[in-house]
Amino acid sequence: MVFGFSQGGWYTGNSAERMADQKSTAAVIDALIPICLSQSKLDPDSTAKLAQFAAIKTSYEQRDFVMKTGWATMPAAEQPDRDLAAACAGALSKAGQG
Repeated sequence: MVFGFSQGGWYTGNSAERMADQKSTAAVIDALIPICLSQSKLDPDSTAKLAQFAAIKTSYEQRDFVMKTGWATMPAAEQPDRDLAAACAGALSKAGQG
């Protein structure tokens, strides 16, 4: 039985639920990245802000910058989403903006 849990891929109910929650959260974030990128392009000050973003060196500061600009704040949300901001900052960096 120990072999089944450690090597056979068996999971307890709590572990399976936690994994499902993590996967669904990641899927939602992935689905929202294009909205965040679109909001960055639609920002009237996007050129200046993207230049500022490009000068930022750490991923933490980039995430915080995306949160501060409002790009990671979804419509009808009051605050930006930290995980979305991190993913959006990563996408902006890969796109050559950072």
